[in-house]
Amino acid sequence: MAKLYVVPTPIGNLDDITLRAVKVLSDADMILAEDTRTTGFLLAHLGIEKPKLRSHHKFNEHATVEMIAERIAAGESVALVSDAGTPGISDPGFLLVRTCVEAGLEVETLPGATACIPALVQSGFPCDRFCFEGFLPQKKGRVKRLQQLAGEERTIVFYESPYRLVKCLGQLAEVFGPDRRVSVSRELTKKFEQTVRGTLAEAMDYFREHEPRGEFVIVLAGREKKDRMSHADSEDE
Repeated sequence: MAKLYVVPTPIGNLDDITLRAVKVLSDADMILAEDTRTTGFLLAHLGIEKPKLRSHHKFNEHATVEMIAERIAAGESVALVSDAGTPGISDPGFLLVRTCVEAGLEVETLPGATACIPALVQSGFPCDRFCFEGFLPQKKGRVKRLQQLAGEERTIVFYESPYRLVKCLGQLAEVFGPDRRVSVSRELTKKFEQTVRGTLAEAMDYFREHEPRGEFVIVLAGREKKDRMSHADSEDE
């Protein structure tokens, strides 16, 4: 059926692909990939021969979304994938989805892998309500955004690269306090998956001694109610 399919792909362990995702990728007229080499490896693993694999990433999406929407309108089915996880979640995808929605084209998003949820659940922090921040601004506006989150009582989830991890933990400690609890997960679903739990100060010390490698999810405990009340009392004095 002519529509845009948003297809999550494994974040590490290729066995995490769903049967439904395999069927959609097999039947699609065109597959849009953030990196055709990465997706090509996945398709080969799944035994899918797909000559209509096309590149779709943040550097070319503005120039191609209208053409893709036109092909869907003409009757083609298009599957959108990113290198890992769910497209649109800290990955390209939003712009194409919005273009299709505005054009009245059907969009169907399959459930599947994302790094956010496993890291959140295994953190041990409340996950009935949480705040997803993804990647913070690398430079301008980074500290300001953290300061805006200072009073957040929900669990907060960040994505971070290994190159900025220690610096990020230090900035979190400056804004939220070094005793705020944190859970840092890396390489989720992969061979060297690891989760480090403790205070921000303890997490910084650990990753100063152990070189950060892989992709990281930082899950920060929300501000406790008593902390908020103490802050309000201090303002009244």
